[in-house]
Amino acid sequence: MPKYNNQKKVILAMSGGIDSSVAAALLKGAGFDVVGIFMKFWSEPSKDGLQGAWNRCCSPEAEKRARSVASYLSIPFYIYRFEREFKKRIVNYFLEEYKAGRTPNPCVVCNKEIKFGILLEKALALEADFVATGHYALKRKIKNYKLLRAKDKNKDQSYFLWQLKQEQLKHILFPIGDYTKDEVRKLAKKFKLPVFNIPESMEICFILTTINDFLKRYLKPKPGKIVDTKGKIIGKHQGLQFYTIGQRKGIRISSGPYYVLDKNQKENLLIVTKNQKDLYKKELVAKNVNWISGKEPKLPLKIKAKIRYRHQPASAIITKNLESKTYALKFDKSQRAITPGQSVVFYKGQEVLGGGIISKA
Repeated sequence: MPKYNNQKKVILAMSGGIDSSVAAALLKGAGFDVVGIFMKFWSEPSKDGLQGAWNRCCSPEAEKRARSVASYLSIPFYIYRFEREFKKRIVNYFLEEYKAGRTPNPCVVCNKEIKFGILLEKALALEADFVATGHYALKRKIKNYKLLRAKDKNKDQSYFLWQLKQEQLKHILFPIGDYTKDEVRKLAKKFKLPVFNIPESMEICFILTTINDFLKRYLKPKPGKIVDTKGKIIGKHQGLQFYTIGQRKGIRISSGPYYVLDKNQKENLLIVTKNQKDLYKKELVAKNVNWISGKEPKLPLKIKAKIRYRHQPASAIITKNLESKTYALKFDKSQRAITPGQSVVFYKGQEVLGGGIISKA
């Protein structure tokens, strides 16, 4: 990281994990005035209204680790309580999307609404220059601010950041984006941080068992019919919210395997197929599109697009429907299980141009 001699102030989101801890050490070593912030998010209450299991992102153990790292590095450490905002903006959104038959990505919304939303607002109100996180991503200033893929392509998290805008990027730092995960682990050991052997969690932070278990507690199941591609009734489903496009497990029809092909919300039908080829589509429609540059590029445009986090970027041409203000992507090769509610993210080389929410295939 570049050296800063004028003590620019950085609010660092500390989770108690290895990535944000190494980010703290790098920022301090680069001359920043670093303030550690541990954010407390909503946790599911138990039946008697008391605290149930802890949110993975902000358990007492995570707080203890973050506090110990801050103490070791001699940086101030504070706790921000965002339980109410997290429930309203992330958990409620998650439930509403599933209720509508879509499959959302809550991490994308959390980055927009919490980490680079209300946390950034608070940081700027405190006259901080930047907010920093342990995301694997890169920011560069070339005429305007650009969001780029991280050095470690296996850990790259730029997919989750497509909703960022220029005014936000101006005040964001990604200290570990130029490092691989192995390099980050070595740095944690070199800096003697008390977190270098902490295991990672890739699950949704507020769901501690399964998504279906969580949905059952908050959404009333509405059983209905399962039909094949010809409309023949072949079984019963437990509620459309419990299924996602491409899913094979949990359909429970003896003559299978069957795969979820589509959902008809109006008639409460789950449409399935035995033929995996039916899952492959060449086109999708995206809504709520954000262009990180702040300006729509000249269209049509040849891009690479990811339809889910672990999906390989695929070549596509993007065009705009002026009437509906949506965007259409046509892929060179058919993509498996394009899923409404998920994010589709647009890349040009290493740069993230923007993204949108898949509305239909």
